[in-house]
Amino acid sequence: MKAAVVNSFGVSPSFQDFREPEAGEDETVVTVDAAALSPIVKSLASGRHYASGTTAGFVPGVDGVGTDADGRRVYFLFPKAPFGSMAEKSLVAKAMTAPVPDKLASDHAAAIVTGALASWIAFSRRAKLQKGETVLILGATGASGSMAIQTARHFGASRVVAVGRNAAKLDRLDADVKVVLDDDADTVLRGQFDRGVDVVLDFVWGDPAARVLRAATRDRGSRMGEPRLRYVQLGTMAGDEIAIRGDMLRSTGLEMIGSGIGSVAVTDLVAGAGELLAVALQAGFDTQFTSLPLEAVKEAWSGDADIRYILMPRL
Repeated sequence: MKAAVVNSFGVSPSFQDFREPEAGEDETVVTVDAAALSPIVKSLASGRHYASGTTAGFVPGVDGVGTDADGRRVYFLFPKAPFGSMAEKSLVAKAMTAPVPDKLASDHAAAIVTGALASWIAFSRRAKLQKGETVLILGATGASGSMAIQTARHFGASRVVAVGRNAAKLDRLDADVKVVLDDDADTVLRGQFDRGVDVVLDFVWGDPAARVLRAATRDRGSRMGEPRLRYVQLGTMAGDEIAIRGDMLRSTGLEMIGSGIGSVAVTDLVAGAGELLAVALQAGFDTQFTSLPLEAVKEAWSGDADIRYILMPRL
């Protein structure tokens, strides 16, 4: 079969021949319609992600949409190595599939789940967002961040604060408040936390996260008790480490948690994908994406980081 293949860590995959998968017990071979190129795919292929393998010579891609051996159109997650989703066929445990609604195109379904699953799981399993609460999204201009605005609305958020570096991209978002991370952002952010924020979704970490946390925790310590603030860490595109003062935790209602592989069971990720797809059309979930044939994998790999590329073996 034809596939994108990572022959060396840190190098763009090659479009080439690769052996076809064979299903074992409780597995199915999926004929792939669409596979998303997301940040985690690149990170795994670079060898730097905490879940990366130790050797190259594999097909990248952690999820996709296709037809299983029983003829059902499914979303599938975490294919069995070395058969990632960026190939004509992939190998996946039957338990790692969820049905895709008939009226939802494969590339659209792949883009929605890849963009929205992180926030869907964070809101439903980790932060447990309640109707009427306020959400602040750090890294809102990225594909996942912008989808988080939509999922926050779906779960009943009454106010959404979008935070990012790019003013033009922020301006296009459907958020109640838009905060550009410029020199004046610290004061603006403090004003938002004074007004009240219940949940932070952080897609970037690094210096932007340090600024948000300082704004959330500075000069706190009310003897009446500070309000609860659930801070959910989802990605580290702006840096792997930040400094956190101990009194940030002692003097506030700050609760820091993560959401990802390990902090959430993979069965919950698949279940969340199924829930997301089931309501996608009714909820009007949408995201910008660009579909390309699988042979254009190098172009997509080196393309605009803010564009969600969907690779399609049969396009």
